[in-house]
Formats: sequence, C-alpha cells, structure tokens
Amino acid sequence: MVRISIVLVGSACLFFSAPQQAPPAPAPARGPAPSLVRPMTPTKAPDAAGFLQRWLVLEPIRVVGQLTDSAVQAVVKKEYFSNQFTVIPRDGDRVTVGDESLGWHAIDTVNYNVNLYHFAYALSKPTSNVLFWAVTSVEASSDMSGVRLAIGSNAASVWWLNGQEVIGLYNDRQAVIDDGVSKRLTLKKGPNVIRAAIVNAGGATDFCARFLDRDDTPIKGLVVRLNAGGKDAVDTGSREPR
Repeated sequence: MVRISIVLVGSACLFFSAPQQAPPAPAPARGPAPSLVRPMTPTKAPDAAGFLQRWLVLEPIRVVGQLTDSAVQAVVKKEYFSNQFTVIPRDGDRVTVGDESLGWHAIDTVNYNVNLYHFAYALSKPTSNVLFWAVTSVEASSDMSGVRLAIGSNAASVWWLNGQEVIGLYNDRQAVIDDGVSKRLTLKKGPNVIRAAIVNAGGATDFCARFLDRDDTPIKGLVVRLNAGGKDAVDTGSREPR
C-alpha cells in the first residue's frame, strides 16, 4: 500500500506540475485594401478610358484552380448558391456555400482594374484556388447597338451581359487591357447587368472591363448604378470605407 501511495502522489505531482500552453495569439489585423474604397455616391461614371470601376464582389469560393477551357466552364457552371446567375446583390448580403457564409461587398477601384488579391487579402480570405463572382450594372440613355465588351483577367474568366454568356478567357494569364473582346452586342436603354466569374490558381488576381463602340472607341457615356434590382445596392450614408 505504501508503494502504491507513493506512485499515486508522484504521478499527481507530475501531472499538476506540467506547464500549460498559452492560447495562440490572434492573427494581426489587416489594413484596408490599398486600391479599393467603399462607394460614397449613388452612381459612378466610367473612368477617362471607359473602364467600369464600381462592382459588387463576393468573397472567394474555394475551388480546384484548373484553368483549361473545360475546367473553368465546369467550375463556373456549378451551382454554389441560389440564383447565382440572376441575383442582383446588395452590399452586405450573404450566401452560404458549403459550410461557409460569404458576403457581397460594394467596391470602387481607384485604378482601371479591380485587384481581387487586395480584396481577398484585406478580408483574410484565400487568394489561390478560388472563384470570385462580380456583378455591376450600367445604364444607357438609349439603345446602343454594335458595342463590344472588352475585358482582361488574371487568371481565367467568363462573362455575361443581361443573362447571356458573351466571352471567356482561359488558361493562366495576366490581366491585359482588352485581352478579350466579345462579338457585337446591344446595350438596351436603362440598366444592363454585367456578371463575371474569375478563377485564380495562385498569385496575383484582378480584372478590368469596358465597352467599345462601333469604332472600337471606349464608351464613356454610361452610368454605373448598383441598383438594377430596383433598390439601392449600397448605403452611401454613415459607414466608413473599407
């Protein structure tokens, strides 16, 4: 009995004297995306070169980052959330993809391109092997026929205008201005919804878009308004820019 008591006491001493590990320190806060700001006006015109600078972007969805034509088409045509090809989101709306809740963010880019790496990194979201959805709406004062959607993306991307798929870029690539140009299209009077899906395998990721007229001159006489669904998509009141 004495031996047993000694062993138990010794074991207890060993147990209670073991050092306790401190909980891991929280990840340091990341600053705002350096090239993106929160919209502060109801509308925004394209920049001097016709680029669309106001978008609603969904936090990235984790995917297999394969960039061939067939792989990209399979990734973007998979249903991740309800009405993904028709939804006109509002800033702050959320969708559930698998076990993740992802938010839509209204953003203005200070450059001609939208830097998705800045966007995701600032939110502590993944930047590699991901799919981004982006939506915007441009208002035309009258029907405009013979126009073309000109885009660039890093890496692959597929684009829709008013629900119709109009152009795609595939394989690993840099975002080059007017890298892809659609066939001749018609912008109808009133709102026209542009929807894009961008797939990135790794590294930098961004996109740019503008419309060209019949003479391939950038169209500037459009108005970007994120309320094609009939209500403002972003509150331009008291919230601070991201």
